[in-house]
Amino acid sequence: MKCLILAAGYATRLYPLTENFPKPLLTIGEKSILDWLIDDIDTLAKVDEYVVISNHKFAHHFENWAKTKKQKITVVDDGTSTNETRLGAVKDIQFAIDKLSLDDDMLVIAGDNVLDFSLTKFIDYAVKKNTSCIMRYYESDKNKLRKSGVVVIDYNDKIISMKEKPENPESNWCCPPFYFYKKEDASLVKTGIAQGCGTDAPGAYVAWLSGQTVVHAMEMPGKRYDIGNLESYELVKMEYKGITR
Repeated sequence: MKCLILAAGYATRLYPLTENFPKPLLTIGEKSILDWLIDDIDTLAKVDEYVVISNHKFAHHFENWAKTKKQKITVVDDGTSTNETRLGAVKDIQFAIDKLSLDDDMLVIAGDNVLDFSLTKFIDYAVKKNTSCIMRYYESDKNKLRKSGVVVIDYNDKIISMKEKPENPESNWCCPPFYFYKKEDASLVKTGIAQGCGTDAPGAYVAWLSGQTVVHAMEMPGKRYDIGNLESYELVKMEYKGITR
């Protein structure tokens, strides 16, 4: 299994902290955001390579960080240098697939979130379901739902429909940027792009894929901390206690 880490954004809302430094390498407690994610995933010993997808501006930061890690980490530079020219998450996934000739199951995660539960639970869930999978959590705030991916599921967690940033959300199930793609579904990213699926938000591919094949959505067993701006970063630094479940 490969783990693709989406880290090609420019985090403009966190300036000046991220004007010349990538958000995934900001520290929370004794570790960077990426360290929290990778060190946890690695405890399951199912991922044989981590692929960090970076923009050109920050690639050298990730390359220097990768040298400090024991895991096999490959940094892919997508060649963009500004927020205005970014490829978007789905095109970045396809860029990495093409660049490295990837042909494997894939765990795809955003590199700028921390969790208070182990992601190994999500990997185990996906292996048991034997399908591509996402996670979901209950969100009561309609305004937040309108800015996120929203999923409708059946009694068995199967996705009935999913929409990115819907004006009229059809459920309260919000989807964080953590995905598991079976090898055959990861190979369809190029087809999804060609058929017009959105490319900016990573969940846009799931919205397309769930119309082609079975995809399940696991309810998150804990909390996700999203670092979107300076205020939220300071709050997470105060509140986050690591993986506690």
